[in-house]
Amino acid sequence: MPVEIRPETFSLVHFDANEIRAIVEKLVVLIGLPAAASVTIEVDESTPLAHAVVTSTDPIVIAVESGAFEDPKVVRHLNAIAATDVLGKLLLSVKDRLDPAFGEAPADADLTLPEVAAWETYCVGRLGRLGHRVQRQRRLYQFRNRHGFTDAADAAFDALWTADGLTWADISAISNQATA
Repeated sequence: MPVEIRPETFSLVHFDANEIRAIVEKLVVLIGLPAAASVTIEVDESTPLAHAVVTSTDPIVIAVESGAFEDPKVVRHLNAIAATDVLGKLLLSVKDRLDPAFGEAPADADLTLPEVAAWETYCVGRLGRLGHRVQRQRRLYQFRNRHGFTDAADAAFDALWTADGLTWADISAISNQATA
């Protein structure tokens, strides 16, 4: 699978394109994306912000602000755990979108904040079961902020966090039930 990192050489942050490439290659295999999938990671090193988004699924293109990969304790240096968390979550959402059984999810720009939180919960829960260290409490707090601090929201979180094989309709329904 071809993996391209842009830029190949960083000048404002101390990132190594080969290290990012190795993380992506490992995740593609672990997640089970097609071996022929082309993946491009575009890093905007000019900002310390942490926004990351899939801009294309064919070929796979992910745009990331460098703060998303940055080590909070060593400014402008790569944190492999953070990079794996961000890329793993996004690559799992790509896998979902490419799977006909998942169904037709709205474009990212059309998702509501509760839907984003629900889908991210589903993705990060699976990433954790694949062996990556994840922050369950952080994700629970984010989910509660979008769905409410209720028993119903907590039950919905647990359903998403522990699930495999959900469809977009399942995720949307669980999210809607939690906010009802």
